[in-house]
Amino acid sequence: MAASTRSLMDTIAARPGVDNQQTFDALWGMLGALFDKVAARFELQPDASTADLQPYHAIDGSGAGGNLSTFSGPEVDWLVFSWVGNPKASFSNMHLTVSLSSKIDAPHLGLAFGTAPHLFFYMDFIPRKDLAANPSYMDSYYKELNEEHLRLHENPAFTAFVSRSLYMRVTQTAASLCFTAEDSAENLATLRDTSARMVAQWLANVEKAPAMPLAERPALAARDESVRRAIAERDPMNALVERMYGAELTAKLVKALWGGDRALPRPA
Repeated sequence: MAASTRSLMDTIAARPGVDNQQTFDALWGMLGALFDKVAARFELQPDASTADLQPYHAIDGSGAGGNLSTFSGPEVDWLVFSWVGNPKASFSNMHLTVSLSSKIDAPHLGLAFGTAPHLFFYMDFIPRKDLAANPSYMDSYYKELNEEHLRLHENPAFTAFVSRSLYMRVTQTAASLCFTAEDSAENLATLRDTSARMVAQWLANVEKAPAMPLAERPALAARDESVRRAIAERDPMNALVERMYGAELTAKLVKALWGGDRALPRPA
């Protein structure tokens, strides 16, 4: 199985002017369908803190833009549905991340699709426990994801992406799906089918998850927000976003990803 440690920043810099609008549209359509599935399951309320980010635009005159929507609800601490970049100039990145409330003992959902300028994607069930110390938790929630992980590693069309950031790798599980590929119709179809199965399995995980004991919920909520914040603030792509959108807007975008300016209260 091929693997690459070349940073996304470097691959974009090597091919800065690729028009990926068609691929972007396909990916955004996929992610939108997955968001609809999640929204059909949970009671969600838009958070007013990101109303002015729907949409936003770059300051460098490049035509880059973005849209960032956030939600919360009784069972969802923080949901992000967003895109950023310039699909006509190689780079785009989009997210659907769902952080569950501390009452539910199941992993979070993390999805990221994009072009750099090749097809890129990351998908994982973001753990809330040490999997090595909690093997029964791993067995309960990660069996199907591990099968997807192995299936893609055995597919020669996909190259495993190894982040150069140690922290980004630490936050991934051993079953995560993090790959690059040519943006062919066949590879996009594989991504569509794989992501649909993954979200269906995650929703099934939520349904079977036991309730967290009341005494353990405050510590879990604090851990969830701390990890979410560190992931947002340590993302290596923040440097590219800052060049396109400026320091002030980038800081607001990063803060929105972890809920630092949220208007809605966290679930009780």
